[in-house]
Amino acid sequence: MRRNWAARLRHVVIDGLRAVVLENELLRVTVVPDKGGDVVEFLHKPTDTDFVWLSPQGLRSPRDHLQGAADDVAQFVDHYEGGWQEVFPNGGAPSEYRGARLAQHGEVSGLPWSYEVTADSEDEVAIRLSVRTRRLPYRMEKVFRLRSGTAALEIESMAGNDSPVALHAMWGQHIVYGRPFLRPGARIRLPDGVQVIPHATAINPAGRRVRAGGPWTWPIVPADGGGHTDLSVVQEPGSPSDIVYLTGFNEGWYEISGDIGMRVEWDASLLPYLWMWQELGASTGYPWWGRAYTVGLEPFSSMPTDGLAAAVANGTALVLDPYETKTLKMRAEVMA
Repeated sequence: MRRNWAARLRHVVIDGLRAVVLENELLRVTVVPDKGGDVVEFLHKPTDTDFVWLSPQGLRSPRDHLQGAADDVAQFVDHYEGGWQEVFPNGGAPSEYRGARLAQHGEVSGLPWSYEVTADSEDEVAIRLSVRTRRLPYRMEKVFRLRSGTAALEIESMAGNDSPVALHAMWGQHIVYGRPFLRPGARIRLPDGVQVIPHATAINPAGRRVRAGGPWTWPIVPADGGGHTDLSVVQEPGSPSDIVYLTGFNEGWYEISGDIGMRVEWDASLLPYLWMWQELGASTGYPWWGRAYTVGLEPFSSMPTDGLAAAVANGTALVLDPYETKTLKMRAEVMA
């Protein structure tokens, strides 16, 4: 029997794409299996606050690129609606691995996933999504679970190597925050002892790292050549764009908060890095055109955002042995 109370779910269609709405007394979470299993809504109902950033271009079917001359970047960027993506087995820029050309953040974020309902009661609802990659012999599953009375989404993801040879991968959670939740002055908290690695240092490991924890800073140098930015505080619109990498997590968690907040927890032994990406309106060319105000806080297995080949070269790529499956558990909870 369909419910409109406690934990419940609905099957809907958004812009021609299959979607599932998981809902309880406090949260409404919308997942799009037809586009990478993306989370396109994470709404805290008591305050009417959606945490995810939504791109001005909106939700687009990943099948659209087959009708045109898409390149390895356009496959992701031209169909990027914001929200939260599973990134596997390539993170960041297009890359080539053992003869396979991998697109930006490819492959699973651009594929339709199959799904099934695994729990549907007043106490909890859950769906399991699954997909197989096309360029590498991987399979993935992902379970979203929402329990009655909680403001937390529980996620369990599995990545499996279906071949008799060891393979590398980059595995990440592309989580970005936007208005109305994200505002100048919002605070980011991390465990003590975390270190900040600038992108230039990630490419050249001889560079230095800066300790984080408590108030932590790293100089983001704008076009005019001056200034430092306190990365624990979300900056004003028009502030410089940048990406840094954080590591040294004894516990995998962060909090980002303004009037209310979000706490994300994950297995830092599997995803030991956190990519922090900010696009606050300073980029006035493709693809942002000055319209983005967003911060990404993205647990990742590897770095930098230069693709799988670079991660293999610097020793941070994840290794899946023949027929091995790795499991990642996460929790995203609203702090009200």
